[in-house]
Amino acid sequence: MSGFGTDEQGGSWRPVARTRTYELVIERIEEQIVSGQLHVGDRLPPERDLAQMLGVSRAAVREAFRALEAQGVLRMAVGTGPDSGTTVAALPSQALTRLLRLHVALANFPLADVVQARIMLECESVRNAAQRATPDVLEDLRKLLDAMDAPGCGRERFNDLDTEFHVAIAEAGGNRLVADMTIAIRESMRRPLLTAFDDLGEEWFPIADGLRHDHRMIQQALEAGDATAAEEQMERHIRGFYRNGCAPDLA
Repeated sequence: MSGFGTDEQGGSWRPVARTRTYELVIERIEEQIVSGQLHVGDRLPPERDLAQMLGVSRAAVREAFRALEAQGVLRMAVGTGPDSGTTVAALPSQALTRLLRLHVALANFPLADVVQARIMLECESVRNAAQRATPDVLEDLRKLLDAMDAPGCGRERFNDLDTEFHVAIAEAGGNRLVADMTIAIRESMRRPLLTAFDDLGEEWFPIADGLRHDHRMIQQALEAGDATAAEEQMERHIRGFYRNGCAPDLA
């Protein structure tokens, strides 16, 4: 019987942690979504009915609904009209972007990992964008670059336009997941980049000129529909920025 006194590592037995009921409700809802039983726009049963179906309290169902609403998975609306009740959200992309942005910002990934992730994602996007970008998209990209070239464009404004440029390319690439991941990484890095820009002092100006040149080279490759050149220019641009600006030791 002595074997029941300790665990395999020699420590004492501890009570198993109890899962909060609302988390079990979340699991059931997620199972319905993953299995294809629930789709975007589908309405969930009312709190009272779902509580009875799952054998839990209405409070647990309500807490699960609120947690999933905060994640962007569900939309809750009061009333009796066709849009009332709790439905599966129609904007999962925005929810994913928000969650990714927070996780990237909180995880404190090594800068080299961030750079490599950007290269993989954005090279894929720009290669596809070279084949898919419409005249309207190309015109929008030109306007962003012109705005970055405008006299008096401050560092914060420059960074916002830079982000818009890269996001527009990601969206033009046609892969929604890649675009969302690109947006999340860019937005999670916004504050660190602004801090780095300020820390550069007067060195910022030649670096900004180099970024403008890089952007124009990427734009030219997109205009020509040259996927190989666009990919090469994008990788050179990303690596060069971190090496020459934020992280001189980065290869």
